[in-house]
Amino acid sequence: MKTISPNDLSQPEFHRLLIGSVGPRPIAFASTVDAAGNVNLSPFSFFNVFGSNPPTLVFAPNLNRHGHKKHSLLNVEEVPEVVINVVNYAMVEQMSLASAEYDRSVDEFRKAGFTAVPSEKIKPPRVAESPAAYECLVKDIITIGEGPGSANLVVCEVILAHFEEAIFNEKGAIDPYRIDLVGRLGGEFYARAQGEALFEVARPQKGIGVDALPENIRNSTILSGNDLGKLGAVTALPGADEVQQYRESGVLGALFDEARNGCQYLPDLLHQRAKTLLAGNQVAEAWLVLLQIH
Repeated sequence: MKTISPNDLSQPEFHRLLIGSVGPRPIAFASTVDAAGNVNLSPFSFFNVFGSNPPTLVFAPNLNRHGHKKHSLLNVEEVPEVVINVVNYAMVEQMSLASAEYDRSVDEFRKAGFTAVPSEKIKPPRVAESPAAYECLVKDIITIGEGPGSANLVVCEVILAHFEEAIFNEKGAIDPYRIDLVGRLGGEFYARAQGEALFEVARPQKGIGVDALPENIRNSTILSGNDLGKLGAVTALPGADEVQQYRESGVLGALFDEARNGCQYLPDLLHQRAKTLLAGNQVAEAWLVLLQIH
């Protein structure tokens, strides 16, 4: 393990470590206006949702490498309103173009080719191409530190939201495959929440815990930490009768024959079979397999 104090590196060096290890980060594509009504559109990956009562979003237009305030921060100081537009894969290249350091007088909507749609309750327009957009009032700006990279947390309360109808599934929930979000990583890397990158983890319950697993399972060289997490999430182990019935069913006959007639170690074979079952989220059957060792 490499241990580093922020005091031992320059601010840009530690910044690169932060953004390379904390992610993927959602992107706030923030549209703002200054006191004269000039529009700015800029993305910020220091961003997330922080509450739902009231609905609260926070993004951080930190001071740039020269220690100057970014245009978005100057704008919300003058007009405390912002539309936070969500970024999906279909718009990521245009979004990147809008992040270039144009002069404050430049309208990034026009420069990046986005369509500005008037908001209903606030002055800044929203991005028509965004699958979700939140009209917000800026409730607070919290400054932390000073100089390049210092944080300016813009705390926003959502007062109206807009969603593209195509992102909803048949149950009325937002479908991650349809919204096709992207996240920011370090350097020039992004992540796309699509395809094999998407997976599900069952909602947690008060299971028996990894500490309650039999030692041979807990210390397995075959089962991973994720496998142990699934096994520890069950609320109770199968009973002895259920384990015996599973053995007598003949499901594991070929496996027992392989251990008896070949060179394979039975516990390893059972752990391999359980690992395959766990990969398919067949946790109950995986337990029936593992308990054959006893």
